[in-house]
Amino acid sequence: MYLNHFSDTLTALDMTELEEFENLKESAADLGISHGEDVRYRSRNIVMRHQRFHFLEWGSPKDPPLLLLHGSNQSSHSWDLVSLHLCSRYHVFALDQRGHGDSEWNRGAHYSVEDMAMDAESFLRTLEITSPIVIGHSMGGMVTLALANNCPELLKGIVVVDIGPEVNELGARMIREFVGKNFEFDDLDEFLDRVAKYDTYRSRQHIERTIKYNLIRRADGRYVTKNDRRRYANNTKKVESLGAPSLAQLQKLSIAMLVVRGGDSNVLTADAAQRFVSALPNARLETVADCGHNVASQNTLGFLAAITPFLTEIQDSGSRT
Repeated sequence: MYLNHFSDTLTALDMTELEEFENLKESAADLGISHGEDVRYRSRNIVMRHQRFHFLEWGSPKDPPLLLLHGSNQSSHSWDLVSLHLCSRYHVFALDQRGHGDSEWNRGAHYSVEDMAMDAESFLRTLEITSPIVIGHSMGGMVTLALANNCPELLKGIVVVDIGPEVNELGARMIREFVGKNFEFDDLDEFLDRVAKYDTYRSRQHIERTIKYNLIRRADGRYVTKNDRRRYANNTKKVESLGAPSLAQLQKLSIAMLVVRGGDSNVLTADAAQRFVSALPNARLETVADCGHNVASQNTLGFLAAITPFLTEIQDSGSRT
C-alpha cells in the first residue's frame, strides 16, 4: 500500500489539491522558506527506455528549466522544499530515478551511473527540455557529471551537491551501512526513531512529514523502504559506479559548474572538494554550514542561498560556458 499520492496514469495529477501540499507549506513556513502564492505542481509519468518513470513538475513552462536528480535511497520528493521555492522563477522537473520513489524498478536490476545518465538524457530529449541547469545530489550528482561529460551541449550549467570523483570511504560506508540495516520496519515510529538518530539536523516533526515518500506498506503489514534492494545485493558498489567519470575525464569539461559541500560532510571532504574545483576550468565551490551530506534537506535556506547567485548568473548570461 502506498502512503503518498502520485499519478498512476499518463494523465498529470494536480498535487496542490492534496493534504500533502498543505503539509509541505507548513514545513516551508516553519523553516522560513518563501514561495509564490499560485504554485503549479503536478505528478506525472513518462515511458522511456522500456520502463515507466515518475517525475514531479513545478512552475510555468515559460520559465527556464531545471532538472533535479536525487541521491541514493531517496526520491524526487527530497527536493520538495527547494522546488517549492524555485518554481516561481524556474520550470522545475524532479525525476524519480530508476528503482527509486514512484518510478518502476528495472527488470534486469541495471542501476549503474551510466544507466541513470542515459535515463536523464532521454528524459531531456523526450520532453524537449532545452538548455536546462541540472542539480544532482550524491548519486544524482554523479549522474549529473556523467550526463555533462557525455553530452555537454544539452546543458546550460550544473550543480553537484556533496559528491565528486574523490569520495571519503568512511562517510560512504556509513551511509551504505545505515541503508543496509534500515529497510524493513514493524511500524512508522521505529523508522522515525532511527532516522532522527541518524539525521540530527532535521526535527522529528519535519522528518515525520516526509515519511510517506520513503516507505511502502507490504501485504504482511510491514513497512519497507521504497527502492529496489537488488541495488545492494552481492556488493554492487563496483557495478553502480560504472559510467561515473574520473577527475581526469572531467578536466576538459568547460560547462559552468557549482560544487556545493555540506560543512560537516564526511562524504566530500574540504580538501577533496577543493581539488575537484581546482582541476576544472569553470567550476567554483560553495560550502554550506550547519549540515552534513544531505545539504538541501538539512539546511534548505543555506542551500538556496548557495545556489541562487549561480543560477541567476548562468541564466542571465545566456551562455553554456
